[in-house]
Amino acid sequence: MSFVISQPDSEKEYKQYYHLRWKILRAPWKQPEGSEIDDIEDCCFHLMTVENNNVIAVARLQYNSATEAQIRYMAVAREYERQGIGRELVNTLEQHAQNSSCKKIVLHAREPAIGFYQKLGYRVIEKSYSLFNEIQHFRMIKAL
Repeated sequence: MSFVISQPDSEKEYKQYYHLRWKILRAPWKQPEGSEIDDIEDCCFHLMTVENNNVIAVARLQYNSATEAQIRYMAVAREYERQGIGRELVNTLEQHAQNSSCKKIVLHAREPAIGFYQKLGYRVIEKSYSLFNEIQHFRMIKAL
């Protein structure tokens, strides 16, 4: 498989990026397209994985402080799961955070994703929130 991890840099790429984010993280819960975008997008570092001109995975890194970054909106298209794409995205986000002098990364993982993040060195801190009153999230952390 040949895929490329890059930052979206055109209107077309951002449209594909946000559409995949919505399709995986919001549409199954009948949330409207547009609900996958928040008010700090312009302040964040965005990554996408592309294969054959199709966006197949997305992730975002936001900065909570000078030393703490947070992974949000991570999603891999179902047919591309378990192929190392998510791991590569996380590794790239971690490297970017380290280059920005961050000392730790936090995230709020959906329950089914906990094992994935644990394999990458993250540890569960606590139960955090329930999205749409049905998707339990857990706060996780990793020192860089």
